[in-house]
Formats: sequence, structure tokens, C-alpha cells
Amino acid sequence: MRTLARIAFVCISIVTVAAGVPRAADKPSADLVARGKYLVNLGGCNDCHSPKLFTEKGPEPDPARLLSGHPAGSPVPEVDARAFAPGYWVLMGPDFTVWVGPWGTSYTANLTPDDQTGIGLWTEDIFIKAMHTGLHMGAGRPIMPPMPWQNLAMVNDEDLKAIFAYLKSLPPIKNAVPAPTPPAAAAGGSK
Repeated sequence: MRTLARIAFVCISIVTVAAGVPRAADKPSADLVARGKYLVNLGGCNDCHSPKLFTEKGPEPDPARLLSGHPAGSPVPEVDARAFAPGYWVLMGPDFTVWVGPWGTSYTANLTPDDQTGIGLWTEDIFIKAMHTGLHMGAGRPIMPPMPWQNLAMVNDEDLKAIFAYLKSLPPIKNAVPAPTPPAAAAGGSK
């Protein structure tokens, strides 16, 4: 009887452990990830979501911080309060990861799969819903300019799944990006 109980315990333990381990079928194919990388590069996602290194050719995405968003703690230059008026120029920070306009100040998001500061806890469905609705996590605050979510809303679900698979394949980078600030709050430290 003890032997039968031990066998049952081992079987239950194996099933329990196996349930928590991703199966090969759950892992996206290399082709899907490659398609996502192609779409991310074609879409220019690194232009805003990656901190830059300044080279003789101009700013280039920092390969060590790809798609990690606005660097936490990075100073934001003083903003002229006129930038918050409609019809005035839109301003961007020195490495194109912070933007100022009539909507206030927005910071590019961390798109790496870090569970605390990136999209690590997002599901494919949440990502697709966010791109279709223009709402953070598909149900939260609006996704702020200059993020062209309206263009991504027209992308088919298969391509959005490929983009998501690529983003989830990146190394997670812990980088807590500031929340957007409305014009009144953002103008507090302005000229």
C-alpha cells in the first residue's frame, strides 16, 4: 500500500511540475519571432523605445538597452510652457524617448519582458487589445502620442502576435519608465 501511495505521489508531483513548465508547443516558433523582429524594425519601434548612443553617423539604438523605453532617472530638459499649446511645436528629449506636446509629457514604454517594469506580465491578448484600442493594457489609460497606435490598430492579429512574440523573446531589462504627465503638471517646472 505504501508503494502505491509513493507512486501516486510521484505521479502527482510530476504532473504538477510539468503543468508549470512551458511546453515546446507554447513557445513561439523561430519564424514567428523573426517575423516580429522584422516588423518591429520596419515599424521603427527602436526610434523611440530604445535609448540611443550618439555616433559619428548620429543617434543609434543602444543594443544593450533595446526597446527598454525612456531611461529611468534620466533628466528631462526644461520645457517651454508654450509647448503645451495646440499649434506649437512638439518637442522631444535628447535621445527621442521623451516627448512634449499639447497632451503633456509622455515617455516611451519599456517593451522588454521584465515582469515589474516592462510587458512581462502581458498576455498576447492584452497586447493585441492595447494596439487595437489605444489603451494601456487594452483597458487602462490612453496610449500617449507620439505612439502611432492608430496605425497599429490596422495591423492584422497575426502580425501583432509576431511582434509580441519578438518582444517577449528579448532579454528583460528592469527600467521603470515615468508615467505620462498632463500639461498642467508638466508645465510646473517649465519656463
